[in-house]
Amino acid sequence: MELRHLSAFVAVAEELHFGRAAKRLQMAQPPLSQQIRRLEKELGVQLFERNTRSVRLTGAGESFLQPVRTVLDDLDVAVRAAKAAGRGEYGRVGIGFAGASSHETLPRLTRAVRAAHPGIELVMTGQTYANVALARVADGSLDLGFVRLPVTQPGVAHRVIDEEELVCALPSDHPLAARDSVSIEALAGEPFVSFPANTGSTVRDAMVGACEAAGFNPRVVQEAPDSYTIMALVAAGVGVTLTVTSVQHIQQNGLVYRPLAGPPIRRQAALAWRADNPSAALRAVLAVARDALPTPPPPRKVPPCPTETMS
Repeated sequence: MELRHLSAFVAVAEELHFGRAAKRLQMAQPPLSQQIRRLEKELGVQLFERNTRSVRLTGAGESFLQPVRTVLDDLDVAVRAAKAAGRGEYGRVGIGFAGASSHETLPRLTRAVRAAHPGIELVMTGQTYANVALARVADGSLDLGFVRLPVTQPGVAHRVIDEEELVCALPSDHPLAARDSVSIEALAGEPFVSFPANTGSTVRDAMVGACEAAGFNPRVVQEAPDSYTIMALVAAGVGVTLTVTSVQHIQQNGLVYRPLAGPPIRRQAALAWRADNPSAALRAVLAVARDALPTPPPPRKVPPCPTETMS
């Protein structure tokens, strides 16, 4: 039994006229009549009573009609679902992110994906530090990760979505809080609060690197797993920290942020994914992300002031 025979049967049953049914199916009438006869022969029953004036369903034909419609409708749903999945409109995409620094970028992406592709399920994994997210993207346990440059893992593609700067977070009653900006050297004797060591936090790596470049190793007296807890500890006077500008939405009593003195220390945030990931759903999410999280323009370079020449 072929699907075209079932489609032919439904057309004749609904039109009750071979000529109109043939026109609807965009075929000649004799081949249509042959398909109906083959179907009847295979079933061993007569589906239509026909004469030169009329066509009507037999009892067997009436019993056969609704199940055949269901089969054809289910097939149409299956075909459309397969095509939609091939376009990336259905599927699951696993995303790793670190909470506070993704508080703006992640909701923009998820809202845009839900609006464009409601059939895509986003499986979110929070408190995934940038280096951990990068490693999990590389090993295939995550489809997409919010990371920071550099991205050096082979086979991992990325696109920059934001550029941040390191800033200093201080207790509001700290002597340095009265300054417009804070030099890193001025923090040499201070207790620090930060992410745990060796957990993949690029913010901690940047903090340690900036302090070492200023000639000292930061003395970390308290560690915490997320920026919200770290800032609460800073506000409580436990210590100071260096963090990124995307965290400055965390505001509470006893906490202030100050820019660092000197040239800005920039960190680029990016989306990372395996270049060979075959997921059509991932490709659809990346296409949405190009509009929802566009790559920022490079910072404008300020030309140096011309040196006056004495004449």
